[in-house]
Amino acid sequence: MTDTAVAVQADELYEGDRVEVTVGPVAHGGHCVARHAGRVIFVRHALPGERVVTEITEVHKAYLRGDAVEVLQASADRITPRCPYAHADGCGGCDLQHVAPPAQLDWKAAVVREQLVRLGRLAEEEVDALAVRVEALPGGDEGWRTRVRYRADAAARPGLLKHRSNEVVAIDRCRIAHPDIQALDVLSRRWPETDVIDVVRPAGGPAQLVQEPPQEIAERAAGHDFRISAGGFWQVHPAAADILVQAVLAQLDPQPGEHAWDLYGGAGLFAAALADRVGVTGHVTVVEAARDGVAAARANLAGRPVSVIAAPVEKALHRDRRPQQRLPRPDVVVLDPPRTGAGAAVVRGVIAAGPRAVAYVACDPAAFARDVRTFREAGWRLAALRAFDCFPQTHHVECVALLVP
Repeated sequence: MTDTAVAVQADELYEGDRVEVTVGPVAHGGHCVARHAGRVIFVRHALPGERVVTEITEVHKAYLRGDAVEVLQASADRITPRCPYAHADGCGGCDLQHVAPPAQLDWKAAVVREQLVRLGRLAEEEVDALAVRVEALPGGDEGWRTRVRYRADAAARPGLLKHRSNEVVAIDRCRIAHPDIQALDVLSRRWPETDVIDVVRPAGGPAQLVQEPPQEIAERAAGHDFRISAGGFWQVHPAAADILVQAVLAQLDPQPGEHAWDLYGGAGLFAAALADRVGVTGHVTVVEAARDGVAAARANLAGRPVSVIAAPVEKALHRDRRPQQRLPRPDVVVLDPPRTGAGAAVVRGVIAAGPRAVAYVACDPAAFARDVRTFREAGWRLAALRAFDCFPQTHHVECVALLVP
């Protein structure tokens, strides 16, 4: 026991207590699993196999949360974070700054595999057959983020939020922000009239503050130009949109004359690529609920064999609607839900439509695994999976999966 660790019983642990633990495997959310006297502690800023002093940050009935505040025995994969704010009391964004870049890819692959086994109920041999690995994107692990939301503290100083907190950590640089965003004077001035400062660096223009109401910006991906609201959704890594479209098309292999659904279609990224493949004898139906996304999709996809339906996906899939309102039967489906996943009702609606294949674009491995389980319970299988490091230095990972009956 070190001088900084307190000898306490597990059932007596409180926030602020410190205990020595041996760190176990990685878990979803940017932490590792450790145990102290039979209780589970989710530890941030640690690596599997390390011996660390952990400060308890949250106490729950079934588990605790903590931060590694002293490393007694380090992993060979541990590095010194390049960002001075990547620590227990610092910014909560880059939770893998202490992990060597190759090991970050292994970390994320392990999380995807674990979620598919534990939540997706796949057998380990099924997951092994998928050969899950996380592919790095071009451009390196810094300067990639083209959309940043800064916050202002009580003294009007700009910064970023602490982990699981609304407390602002004032900073003078965010290393993962695009260089053009870093070059703006956002972090060198005070913001007395607002507590949220959104900045965007679109493909078709300079880095700029997002105004209110949001201005229109230009993006380009997969050979197409897109106009979107500056406050609307778009992939934050400059290479992500192109790579995800390529992965979806390779998995689905849309054919001329086929009908495709693009669910949670946003500004039309996947729909534009699908329309190219199905041609004038085919058709693409986009379903999107966000008003700015619907407006952007209709403008971006004008003149193509595409229909845009403004509705929540679950509502659009209801089979008891009037026949003329029902979606036409799809041959292929792109399912690109938000971080919460599609959910059982949407998955069942897609299955009921009878497509030959679904490409699922997932930004959260836990939600994705739960939806895979719903597909499997209906007799579908996970036939292929690619994972991409669209968010270097963070625990987030993007997956593109092929599901077939």
